[in-house]
Amino acid sequence: MLETIRSSRLYKRAARLLLALDAYIDSSLFDSSRGAREAYENFSAFMNRFQVRGLRRAAVELGCESLTLALGGGIVALALSISAMRMTSDDWLKKQDLSITFLDRYGAVAGQRGIKHDDAVPLDQYPDYVIKAVLATEDRRFYEHFGIDIIGTGRALTVNARSSGVVQGGSSITQQLAKNVFLSNERTITRKINEAFLALWLEQRLAKQEILKLYLDRVYMGGGAFGIQAAAEFYFGKSVRDVSLSEAAMLAGLFKAPTKYAPHVNLPAARARANDVLDNLVDAGFMTQSQIVAAQRNPATPIERKRDQSPDWYLDFAFKEAQRLAEAGKFGDDRVLTIRTALDPNVQKRADEVVEENLRESGRAYRAKQSASAFMELDGAVRAIVGGRDYGASQFNRATEAARQPGSSFKPYVYLTALMTNKFKPTTVVTDRPTCIGNYCVHNYSGGYAGSLPLSLALAKSLNTIAIQLSIAIGNGDSRAGRAKIIDTCRKLGITTPLEDTPSLPVGQSDVILLEHAAGYAAFANGGKKTTPYATVEARNSRGEILYQHDRDAPPQEQVVPFEKVAELDTMMKRVIDEGTGGRANLGPGVDVIGKTGTTNGYKDAWFCGFTGNLGGCVWYGNDDNESMANMTGGTLPAKTWRDIMAYAHQGIAIKPIRGLASPATLAAAAAAQPKTVELGAPARPAALSRGALEALGQIESKMKFDDPKRSVPDSSSQTSPTDKRADRR
Repeated sequence: MLETIRSSRLYKRAARLLLALDAYIDSSLFDSSRGAREAYENFSAFMNRFQVRGLRRAAVELGCESLTLALGGGIVALALSISAMRMTSDDWLKKQDLSITFLDRYGAVAGQRGIKHDDAVPLDQYPDYVIKAVLATEDRRFYEHFGIDIIGTGRALTVNARSSGVVQGGSSITQQLAKNVFLSNERTITRKINEAFLALWLEQRLAKQEILKLYLDRVYMGGGAFGIQAAAEFYFGKSVRDVSLSEAAMLAGLFKAPTKYAPHVNLPAARARANDVLDNLVDAGFMTQSQIVAAQRNPATPIERKRDQSPDWYLDFAFKEAQRLAEAGKFGDDRVLTIRTALDPNVQKRADEVVEENLRESGRAYRAKQSASAFMELDGAVRAIVGGRDYGASQFNRATEAARQPGSSFKPYVYLTALMTNKFKPTTVVTDRPTCIGNYCVHNYSGGYAGSLPLSLALAKSLNTIAIQLSIAIGNGDSRAGRAKIIDTCRKLGITTPLEDTPSLPVGQSDVILLEHAAGYAAFANGGKKTTPYATVEARNSRGEILYQHDRDAPPQEQVVPFEKVAELDTMMKRVIDEGTGGRANLGPGVDVIGKTGTTNGYKDAWFCGFTGNLGGCVWYGNDDNESMANMTGGTLPAKTWRDIMAYAHQGIAIKPIRGLASPATLAAAAAAQPKTVELGAPARPAALSRGALEALGQIESKMKFDDPKRSVPDSSSQTSPTDKRADRR
């Protein structure tokens, strides 16, 4: 059968076909390989014509590497630009569309914010020497660079390196505008990167004249004035159109350090700086020596201004809150507003003075350059904010924006969580002993161990080992589970910063924001109610209509932790003041204080947070660059600062007991008590009306002002201009 198939014609044809196919494949592969070899040889011969040796080869290799690095750098730059470009997604030119006049708690004008770019004076109406003075001092190559002045930056780096300090700034006007519009003054690499990308973006979107006009309208010029037009009105009582050359030089000198060179603060320094600006005009080739002689011989003289401190840190906080309320629709379509705040100008002024006095007297010894603080009532009404030492030098608000390690001032959250497990009481005996979690071993500040002692005394002595032991006990032996419960307590009390789940969390080695930290402590004094800091008490539109009232429109305070547990914690925190590390914060007989000190590793941060039955807050000392201080602890300058401010704030008011420390009968007696003056050694405080009296007077004023048919109702066109409002902020 097989032989029959093999002898058939079909079989023979199939065999020949397969043989032909095999031959075709073999020949194709051979021809392809030969063609590929010939093509490679031809390509090699062609490329050999470009072969270089010696220096030419080095140049080619360098060029290739440069292209590779440029491509990689471009990819990295694109990734870094994402965060900067996100800031431009909104209509950024209208971000400041609110125009708000802020009143303090007594109804007096505290300042103005919003619509910082005053368009009343077009750029072409500025005197020529005003523009030249600014450019000669701030950015001589403004019309030549693309947003970043490479030459100017290199020159500034060289001068600063030779001087071993910051003598010249390298930021162009476009970069400074980007910072003023989109960013804060925080000195970080991220901010500088975003600033550079935003400067390039601005250069692509706007003409040079538009950039210059926006910069001149938005820059802070000291005295609470934003923009050169507002500054001209504030310092010289005239429009920028009418300033002389000597006055223009003094205004241009304010850009570098508005507080330091403000003529109403330090006229000799302002005139010396103005003289430098005049020299810059000659050095830049904008004017000749003969043209500036008259201005040098007849320096500018500002109009008489009181050296009142403007509550700029507070106003910035209040304005951001107003922006959030506006975005939430609380003001409807109204954008010209008058907002009465909880600001206490007397306490604010005292807080500013105490911080400056302490830094001037003790800052060098402690190697501390900055301080921040915030004080509020038990419902969150913020009375005062100090965001740093000098608002003119840096508008970055360290009280509301900076996240710093709280050290042992974080421990009350740990102790409260432990009390809520019902395993511990203030009298529970604990043992101070060597404590480790894995490779992490904690030590006390003293370096030794106290042995067995009550839990309340462990907090008073601020023992680190006990805080770590509590985190383990809270989690029933699982420290991670215990820390999760501690973080949950912090969240309930309003701490929003990311808290790192590390073994060192219970001793305060995770960042918090000062204002939130103070609000958390307010809950300890108000019986366990969550406290949200606020500034806006009441908002009215330009017609005097009430748009928002905090008591009416804000959510009520929520009980987030049990009152009885907070009461137990309060007895322990009072012991911190009476027997422990917070002794310098004691306000004397008749005023109960609860609080806690805090000091971080390397003395990088020092805290004191505390409250009375009336109000309280937090004080922080440290350095922006995280440089270590010289042995400053929370019980030294921070506690003293807190006491100096609170002693002043409690004069002439009814002293209230802390809820967790008082019985219902005591509370009732305190409510009926008349205000009494407590002698605390602080400067005398001006007499102040109570909150109820202020509200009653406000209602009477409103009725008299807006219900009288004989009085005309003001509209937006009759409001004081932004410039005039700024001029009142002394």
